[in-house]
Amino acid sequence: MDLNRLAKSIVDQATTDEGLLAKALEEGKNPAAVSLGRLGGLKGGKARAQKLSAEQRSEIAKKAAMIRWSTK
Repeated sequence: MDLNRLAKSIVDQATTDEGLLAKALEEGKNPAAVSLGRLGGLKGGKARAQKLSAEQRSEIAKKAAMIRWSTK
């Protein structure tokens, strides 16, 4: 196997649900909970943004920027 194919197979294993489930089993986690958590995580930010008004999103962004830049 050449180096590019090896790299692709490693990335595929790390990013597919099967790779995540295998890793979860190794760590002693419940695979069903891992897959459900991943589903929620993938859609969570978009769903939250749709529920917020433009003003609410703006306030959240301002607060985040103030915190981000206050430590520098």
